[in-house]
Amino acid sequence: MHMHKYEKIWLFFGIGSLFLFLAVLGVGAFAQGTQPPSCLVTIDPEKVDETPPFNQPGLVKKGDNEYELNMISTAFAYIPNEVEIPKGAKVTINVTTKDVIHGFQIAGTNVNMMVEPGYVSSYTQTFDKVGEYVILCNEYCGAGHHLMTAKVKVVEQ
Repeated sequence: MHMHKYEKIWLFFGIGSLFLFLAVLGVGAFAQGTQPPSCLVTIDPEKVDETPPFNQPGLVKKGDNEYELNMISTAFAYIPNEVEIPKGAKVTINVTTKDVIHGFQIAGTNVNMMVEPGYVSSYTQTFDKVGEYVILCNEYCGAGHHLMTAKVKVVEQ
């Protein structure tokens, strides 16, 4: 079988790129310990309302300008539906659900999580800009999916 010179070059380039990609992935995963966000925190989806901190969802002050926001995604709603956060606050957002898979995205920020029954999804965000941010469900969750929103108000301290 005879291969043209350019075919050999592209074949070498493609296989070389594949090995380089796998090497970078391997170094990142094994040598540096990089892992995808895992489900370290689990919760019984049938007992979300009874399990702390989701038995009292909302914003909790944890330290100097540090907060924890605990939210529940449920059929076409977020609990609480509106949250007020001080400007410049570092907020750890914990979200869980008791029914189906939901999305959790705060428009205008990098906050974007998938919320699965039985797991707690977490993300830490600093809100430096005053205004209203809309929380959207970006995973289709049923007939009322388009109505599933909430609000984050960032206010001056």
